[in-house]
Amino acid sequence: MKKWLLAAALTLTSPLLWAFSTAELSQTLQKPANVQGAFTQERHLKSLTKPMTTTGQFVLVPKKGLLWHMQKPFDNRLRVRADGIMQWNGKSWVQPNQSKMSGQNRQISLFLDLLGGNTQGLEKQFDLQLSGSQQKWTLRLNPKTALMKQIFNHIDISGDSVVRRIELSEKQGDRTVMRFNQVQTGQELDAFAKQAL
Repeated sequence: MKKWLLAAALTLTSPLLWAFSTAELSQTLQKPANVQGAFTQERHLKSLTKPMTTTGQFVLVPKKGLLWHMQKPFDNRLRVRADGIMQWNGKSWVQPNQSKMSGQNRQISLFLDLLGGNTQGLEKQFDLQLSGSQQKWTLRLNPKTALMKQIFNHIDISGDSVVRRIELSEKQGDRTVMRFNQVQTGQELDAFAKQAL
């Protein structure tokens, strides 16, 4: 769970890294009232011949949190805010697994740095390499901390005016590919998203 949430955070906050200074990027990331869209995630595991595919919707509200609604193969709603990762049980938000939450504190901290436009936090964890142009670019994140090096070989993000694709290459040989479409900014939130965030 924490790997794809980190992927979502990087995907939703990184498209402007190619054009701005750190200060300008922080300001830009805080401008939209929200970012919404659809996602498709393919998890390629060494042990399986076919990828596991999930699809759904997301809502990001800067400085407040992320609502991640997986719709297929089953319905699951998660949110990430300053108070941690929570799961919707149909009636209220609960912590998905109390025993694992303490181990996720560093990932949550990094995730919230991304949500808040704190690029200094991102640069503490990764070396950034950008190629291409404003119309078609790729950003590679190479881990530089011991923790990120244990999880990832690298992360590639690509897009144009919005992020279109992210690929996580993991140390154990697994790979996750996420594609984002129907991305919009500043649109009205539905009632559930307003309540959640």
